[in-house]
Amino acid sequence: MVYIAIICLILGILSGKWIFNDSILKNITLYTPFILYILMFSVGISVGLNKSVFSKIKEYHIKILLIPVGTIIATVIGGIIGSLILGIDIRNGAAVASGLGWYSLSGVMITDMAGPRLGTIAFLSNLLREIISFLIIPFVARRFNKYTAIAPAGATSEDTTLPMLIKFTDEEVVVMAIFNGVICSSVVPLLIKLFLSI
Repeated sequence: MVYIAIICLILGILSGKWIFNDSILKNITLYTPFILYILMFSVGISVGLNKSVFSKIKEYHIKILLIPVGTIIATVIGGIIGSLILGIDIRNGAAVASGLGWYSLSGVMITDMAGPRLGTIAFLSNLLREIISFLIIPFVARRFNKYTAIAPAGATSEDTTLPMLIKFTDEEVVVMAIFNGVICSSVVPLLIKLFLSI
């Protein structure tokens, strides 16, 4: 999945440089909101199909929110610290971090709301988060505790990084990872809108 995303990015850059022109890009971006709605609908289907998520909510009650809430807060704080280090607007840094690893949504959303420069930063930083997650999940799961391995994945813990979590953790952690991914994916559009509208 990561390799496909990187190949698509490189092909897109090359196509933009030598094949497409501005009018084609304008026609493509007309359909961006519809593509986002289809993505959100797909996430909803995956949540609805996974019955174990609902049983764990009943079992853990409010405690089940600790991992996603901690992941979201730490990620936004990291984005704010990063923006201070790089000297960019704190709202922009928080919005970019609010992608929580969901590069396809955050890149497009931020491009629509704040322009292509910040949208590209959001896309690349969230793509890098996913790639780095693939690399560090085994280390985090072995070195710390298995639940800690969920946090680096962010919103991707329910889909692309889930195979790594399945391989290096256990069933209990995997269910929590799916729930974490659902919560993180749900708040991505809300957080991005919040920070870019402040």
